[in-house]
Amino acid sequence: MDYASSVQANPGSIHFLGVGAKKKLQDARLKVAGVLGARPFEIIFTSGGTESNNLAIQGVLLAWHQRKNKKKIEKQLPHIITTNIEHPSVLETCKMLEKRGLAKISVVSVETNGIVDSKKIKKAIKKNTVFVSVMYANNEIGTIQPIREIAKEIRYWKKNRKRKVFEWSGRDRDPENRGPEKTLPFPIFHSDAVQAANYLDLNVEKLGVDLLSLSGSKIEGAGRVGVLYRKKFVPLTPLFAGGDQEEGLRPGTPNLPEILKFSIAFEKIQKMKDKETKRLIILRDYFIAKLHEIFSSEGPNPVLRGRAQDKKFHEAKLVINGDLKNRLPNNINITIPKIPSDLLVIELSAKGIMVSSKSACKSSQKGGSYVIKAIHPETNSEIGGVRFSLGNRTNKKDIDRTVKVLAQILTKLKKWYTPTPI
Repeated sequence: MDYASSVQANPGSIHFLGVGAKKKLQDARLKVAGVLGARPFEIIFTSGGTESNNLAIQGVLLAWHQRKNKKKIEKQLPHIITTNIEHPSVLETCKMLEKRGLAKISVVSVETNGIVDSKKIKKAIKKNTVFVSVMYANNEIGTIQPIREIAKEIRYWKKNRKRKVFEWSGRDRDPENRGPEKTLPFPIFHSDAVQAANYLDLNVEKLGVDLLSLSGSKIEGAGRVGVLYRKKFVPLTPLFAGGDQEEGLRPGTPNLPEILKFSIAFEKIQKMKDKETKRLIILRDYFIAKLHEIFSSEGPNPVLRGRAQDKKFHEAKLVINGDLKNRLPNNINITIPKIPSDLLVIELSAKGIMVSSKSACKSSQKGGSYVIKAIHPETNSEIGGVRFSLGNRTNKKDIDRTVKVLAQILTKLKKWYTPTPI
């Protein structure tokens, strides 16, 4: 509220208040760039993670189609690589481009622990591969992807091919003469890091990414705003026309109050990241241990952890989805193979415990999560998974109550629910 009342001018105006607003905008950009290890002009503010992902994917593809020198080998459609557990704003955008005849896509399947093999990404690269998008951490099952390893595989592939196929001009020229116009070898590597912002290292140089998406919606206290890191010389064509704000890539008056809130919260969260991560890992593992206690009377080997091949899925009473080590500290995602996830969400909600069964972007669609289906294809489409998210106010008492309520719900459902065959 303080920021909303303090910003009284458009940062594009040249009068006194406008200049002051522009300085605040640049200060916010500096804060975000500092966390990412980037340069301020590489930070593009958007409306949220979905727009950032769309600007990254569609922006590169549109720039590719608009390139000046079209060699014979490049007359085929550009090729995109992604995974089968990406957020809908990535996966559906790629599918949309293919449906419109603008690209061909390859969807690489993750392993049963919810992590993609970097070698599979490399194997999927073709001569006409323009774009690779792999999320840093999954929004449903919390698994952390090997972004650095994937970046190395892409660099190795590019080094062996030594392909420089792009020239661009106009909006895509360096706007402030920060270096000579250059060409950039494909493919461009993008990562959706929306879920990673609170807990993982976001240094873009260490990660080896060309584009990276963020959103304030996953940082408590942050504004409703998105960020796209765009490495210098990465070709992007804007999705909208009407202004030259944000390096000419995102027209429209910047939502300065929200940008200021985001930059402050984003910077502060980095200072408490290590301590909070350690605290949440203890709570997360405690939660998992308590879940084991619930099902300890259900016969031998009641809990399936991480990998479906460890035990047969249908023999487990409880499945903990995703790798247990390489996952976000605040994420617990479970499947109870005989009970639909939406039913559990409703029952828990009635007791004041808010959980989710899939991405909110897909909440209106029937059936369970496509992410759970990707790692457990043998599940009934209605079963899905239930995600419990821990926050900076979550404590041990909250977990004890949640586990107690869940046990009561399961006892209640056993009385009437007819198990659905898998």
